[in-house]
Parts: sequence; C-alpha cells; structure tokens
Amino acid sequence: MRAEIIAIGTEILLGQILNTNHRYLSQKLAELGIDVYYHSAVGDNQERLIQAIDQGIERSDIIITTGGLGPTVDDITLESVARALARRLVLDKRILSRIKLHFGKQCIKMPLENVRQAHTPEGAIALENDVGTAPGLIIEESKKILITLPGPPRELVPMFEREVIPYLKKKTRSEWTIRTRTIKITGLSESQVNHKVKDILKSPPPVTMGIFAHPALIELKVTAKAKNERRANILINKIDRKITAKLKAHIFGRDAETLEEVVGKLLRRYRRTLAIAESCTGGLISNRITNIPGSSKYFRMAVVAYSNKTKASQLDVSPETLKKFGAVSQQVAKEMAKNVRKVAGTTFGLGVTGIAGPTGATKSKPRGLVYIALATPRRITCQKFHFAGEREVIKFKTSQAALSILRQAII
Repeated sequence: MRAEIIAIGTEILLGQILNTNHRYLSQKLAELGIDVYYHSAVGDNQERLIQAIDQGIERSDIIITTGGLGPTVDDITLESVARALARRLVLDKRILSRIKLHFGKQCIKMPLENVRQAHTPEGAIALENDVGTAPGLIIEESKKILITLPGPPRELVPMFEREVIPYLKKKTRSEWTIRTRTIKITGLSESQVNHKVKDILKSPPPVTMGIFAHPALIELKVTAKAKNERRANILINKIDRKITAKLKAHIFGRDAETLEEVVGKLLRRYRRTLAIAESCTGGLISNRITNIPGSSKYFRMAVVAYSNKTKASQLDVSPETLKKFGAVSQQVAKEMAKNVRKVAGTTFGLGVTGIAGPTGATKSKPRGLVYIALATPRRITCQKFHFAGEREVIKFKTSQAALSILRQAII
C-alpha cells in the first residue's frame, strides 16, 4: 500500500519548529511494509489543505495528517477534512467528556474554545489522547484511509503505537516488511568509511545501503525488504557481519545507541571507574556521561578547569608546565588526566584541553587544536587533534573523540 504524510502548520513552513513526525511515521510505516511515497507540509490555510488532502486521496491509499487539531482558530484540520470528504461535523460527546476530564484532573474548568475539538467528521473513529486534548481520527473513505494525528510528538507517538499500528496491521495485512539498521562509526571520515565498504555498498536488492555523515559520527544504514521480520533481519545481519569485518573497532553501536551509553555499559561490565578534567569542553563530556541512568556506578568526579589558575589550584598542574608549554599542550593534558585520576581514585582519568575558538588562537596553536589524555593504572597517553568547525561543533567533536579513546581503552 502507498502512504503519504501531510504536516500542517505555518510554523513548519517558516522553519520555527523541527518536524520530527515525518521521520518517525515513515520508519513505523516501513516496518509495517507500507511504502511512503510523499511527504508534504501545508500552512494554516484551509483551501490549500483541502487541495493537499484531495491530491492525497487521488494518489495514495493511506493519508496521514499531523497537527492542526487544537482549539484555536488557526487549527483547521477538522473543518478541512470534513469539507474534503463532504461530511458534516458532528459533536462527539465521548471526546468532549475526555477533554473535560483532562482539565478536571488539573482542577481547571474547560475553556469553551476546546469544544470545537470534539466536533469531528461524521463516521470518524476517534483515537484517545492520554496526554493532551486533541483527538486523533481514522476515517475510511471508499478504499482509502485518512488518519489525523496531533502535532506534538509526545501526543502523536503513544497514539500511533497504541491505536494506529494495530488498526493498520488488521487493514493492510501487508506481505512485506521493511527493516533498517543503523551502524554507528567514529574515528573515520565519510570518505574513509566509503573506501573501506564501497564493495558492500553495491549490494543488490532487496538490500539497500546509505552513508550519512554527522560531526564526528558516520552512520551506515542497511535496509532490507522481505516477507517477514525474521527474513529481513537475516539479510541485514549478513551485511552487518561484512561491514564489521571491514571497520572493526571503529563501530561503536547500532540504532539508538549513543557513544556515552556504550561507554557506560563497558565501564559497568568491567567494573571500571572514571574521573574527568575538562577545559575547552566546559563540562560537555561529563554531561554526556551523566545523561545515562546509573552513571553513578562508574563516574566519580569531574573538574571543569577553564583557567590556568584553576588548573594549578584544583588539579595540581605544575605552574612550570603551564608557563613552559602553555595550557593547550600535551604536557598539561597529561597532568590533568593523571591528577584527576589520583584525586578521585579511579581506574581512568581523562584530561582535555584545547582551543574551541573563535578567540584565543595563535599561529602555532590554531582554533580546533585539542589534546586528549587518558591516564590508566599502567600509563598515560595523549592524542593531538585538529578539529574544524564552529565553537559548538569543535566542543562536540572533542567530546566524541574523548569518549572514543576511553572506549578503545576499555575494550
């Protein structure tokens, strides 16, 4: 079956919000074996929205709209759908009761404006919203299916998974499923990854592959279309093994895994502990580490030593070292790593110093120069990097490199 997704809202066209719903819905529909042929966005204009719905009904089997279900005058989805399908808007008392209950739980009287959310096209199947007030709808029109969903992802996602997916499984009974696995790589550039796996990238259907570059992260997406999930996974696993043989330890995770999550799992598995001394990253590495639940099991302390005075007073970095080599140097990074590990009594100590820019650079020490040191019970190592990009990009690339160095040391 063919599907298309229509996002509704002028704020999307103006770039005021990031539309993540298209990505989520496309992934879920692919898992159901439903091909998404079109994505579109329409502003808060009833005539243009009706035109988009009419076009969708003409060329697709399933039309999903997102947004425009709120109580304000610019929320036009319900009226537009009713006009496009030539159906009356009727008051759904069950929806109205749920909206009143939503406000009642907050000890608030329901505003009269919210009553319009309970007027739905005649014959529509209501989808419950446990988070907000906007109801979702399923409307069957001849052999076509029109589904309206609220715009906020926190409302759309649970509604889609709880009610829409079971409905589509019954209705479509697709003979195919599409599965995608994302293989995550760090420490290599896009061209380096391409060189190593270029023969695998040419794999014929039903498997397709693509490379996607992000700052300090390369993703290889492997997609397979098969009769069932098991067969799709067999096809993907075959390609995954080939890629792993080529890229080896540069692969740190798959799908939703993050580098800090993988590092955390390794630290817990091998009962290792960590302390961090940061300068140019301003606490970003520590923040990423502590974003993982349970990080207190392995993370002991962090020091953000931004000035030379703090490096000396809090991390006991030698004033002579700072004067002779400068704060951005291999020698200082090593002392930071060694001393924070000593103070915390941990297995590992990370020391990071660099120039994120745009100021502070010199001819001999340009913006993007970073030193990352790792102290272990046996030795202290340090790596030098030259990162390109703006300040925030350099900081992220530094944090990614630091976590990657730590991961390599653990494995």
